[in-house]
Amino acid sequence: MKLSIRKIVVALVLITLAAIFAFPFYWMVITSLEPLKDFMKLPIVFFPRHFLFQNYEKAVFYIPFFKYFLNTSWIAIMSTVGATLTSSFVAYGFSKIKWPMRDLIFMITLATMMIPFVVLMIPLYIEFKKFGWIGSFKPLWVPAWFGSAWSIFFLRQFYMTVPSELIDAAKVDGASHLKIWFKIMLPLTKPALSVVALFNFIWSWQAFLQPLVFLNNKNMYTLTLGLASFQQRHGGVEWNLLMAAATLATIPILVIFIFMNRYLIEGIHITSGLKG
Repeated sequence: MKLSIRKIVVALVLITLAAIFAFPFYWMVITSLEPLKDFMKLPIVFFPRHFLFQNYEKAVFYIPFFKYFLNTSWIAIMSTVGATLTSSFVAYGFSKIKWPMRDLIFMITLATMMIPFVVLMIPLYIEFKKFGWIGSFKPLWVPAWFGSAWSIFFLRQFYMTVPSELIDAAKVDGASHLKIWFKIMLPLTKPALSVVALFNFIWSWQAFLQPLVFLNNKNMYTLTLGLASFQQRHGGVEWNLLMAAATLATIPILVIFIFMNRYLIEGIHITSGLKG
């Protein structure tokens, strides 16, 4: 009986927390389907009487939504591929190859996670300006091809669980470290790679400050900058159109999460019990 009560309490707590976290998304969708005057009503209307699906049509033409969508997709895909591949390769070097000062350099790599972007913003701007990259997408995806400290740490912890005997056997067969990483480590670590890819995609998709700093052409804006432009036109914010555009911008992340859900859960389940 006690066990049943405990399960009921746990279920109620989880349902409550799920409802709290889901409410902002529900509010965004509901607001995107109602007239602007209903959004301003008091008391608050939690379920509108009339749904205006035309808001979505208006939202995609209010700003060049599809152009911004393609820009964001290109940056997110390039950043995700670069961060996942290079971080996995570096993580392999930190976990399965012995070389001088390896642990010290790994600690320095982890320490870079404590440096916020605002500290690096001006030096990076000066550097990218010398490269002639300001006003292009390169500052937004090229750095990802040099690895991510968080991704390196996460994958290293996963690689540490792979038996070293497997690596030694591959070496005996004449395989190089590059071949071992590509043929053995990558297939064995699909769940962890999925987690890293998903998080890097989300970070790149929702980035705001970096595009704001490095992009100076409105035709090259990302979705986050495009959504911000809703607040700059006609002296006010058309919240229903803004929420409609925000809902459309959220769909790619939801789709990717649904397709990668199995790998994501498996990766989190495996890595949740790893020790450093």
